[in-house]
Amino acid sequence: MNAVRLTTPKEKVRELQGKLGHASKANQRRRFHALYDKVYRMDVLLVAWEKVRVNKGAAGIDRQTLADIEAMGVQEFLLYCQQDLKEGKYQPQPVRRKYIPKKDGKQRPLGIPTVRDRVIQMAVKMVIEPIFEADFKDCSFGFRPGKSAKQALERVRKACNRKGNWVVDVDIQGYFDSINQEKLMKLVQMRINDRRILKLIRKWLQAGVMEEGKVRLPVTGTPQGGVISPLLANIYLHYFDLLWEKNGAEIGKLTRYADDLVVVCKTKKDAERALQITKAIMKRLELTLHPEKTKLVGMWTGEAGFDFLGMHHRKTKAQTTSCHTYYTTQQWLTAKAEQHIRDEVKERLAVPSARVISVKDHVEFLNPKIRGWRNYYMTPYSTRKLGKLDWYILDRLTRYYAKKSQRRNSAKLRRKVARILQTNGLLKLVRAERP
Repeated sequence: MNAVRLTTPKEKVRELQGKLGHASKANQRRRFHALYDKVYRMDVLLVAWEKVRVNKGAAGIDRQTLADIEAMGVQEFLLYCQQDLKEGKYQPQPVRRKYIPKKDGKQRPLGIPTVRDRVIQMAVKMVIEPIFEADFKDCSFGFRPGKSAKQALERVRKACNRKGNWVVDVDIQGYFDSINQEKLMKLVQMRINDRRILKLIRKWLQAGVMEEGKVRLPVTGTPQGGVISPLLANIYLHYFDLLWEKNGAEIGKLTRYADDLVVVCKTKKDAERALQITKAIMKRLELTLHPEKTKLVGMWTGEAGFDFLGMHHRKTKAQTTSCHTYYTTQQWLTAKAEQHIRDEVKERLAVPSARVISVKDHVEFLNPKIRGWRNYYMTPYSTRKLGKLDWYILDRLTRYYAKKSQRRNSAKLRRKVARILQTNGLLKLVRAERP
């Protein structure tokens, strides 16, 4: 019987990843040597380019955009990358620093690599990720294929309902900027022994950050925004998962999404012990817990709750059909998430330039966002809050329509706008889409 012939780059890359993942799983102590030549395979580079293109993203310090590369010719660009990698001439450029404003008034620093660096990082990531995926624990959900935040939330909910009355809510202070690069490289070397791959990773860590025309060379951290940074961050905290499994698994149930993690325990004593173990492991990793945001939360009476991955968790009373009272864990969107939705809608509709845009165009812009918010935040306990947000969206659109048509905002106008929006197919957060 003839074997199935793989024809597309995506199929060939998937086969490569499957072989690497299987080999890694079969021998958990194996260190992989011959990987570098797989990084510059043209099928790998083609798939890496496609992933970077789909993710979009801004230009790096060279100001070269995705559109520029497409105009130049993708094949020519990838041949250039391949040649540099083959001949050992590739040198990454510093990342461009950009600050994203946070709700608390602070700013989150992002590092934007050049498109060329992103493509090569993606190629390396696709080759080494299956090797580490074979090691990662079930408690880890962030930035992993086949894993999601919704799965992490469900794990936490079930743990709380299984007599989990105390929660250790952990916040790591400046995680991505605090990673010890030498310790990270040692953790990578536990699986990767290809010196050229290791040299590439070290180059990216030491490439520096371009800010206000000057290059700063950080001695710790991995830049947020780099394609390979989430994988490296997971490799670093996998050490935490390993030690927790060894020392804390009997005390509480760990759920981690990248650097966000909670431990659900049955008793306060267990939670206090879990916090001690967490601090000890973090000390080994040279990471600092936020003194105010890291806390113990008592869930039993329903008087306290905690936020995790955009959802608030709290126990409330419920009754069985036989009128037996019990506590169950409810999840609804956090106040921060609610405000974020309001801000996004306001940013679109409140500015004067919104008046020259048609209702149809506004609906086409809002619908994908509404669908995404509903898919993530909708639970039986989020209905009331999402209903209020539906009203807010209608109110904002009514204000926009009143200014656009130079009419007075009124209840009568709101009803008219609601009909117009229904005709244009505006989705709602609470009501499900009709087939």
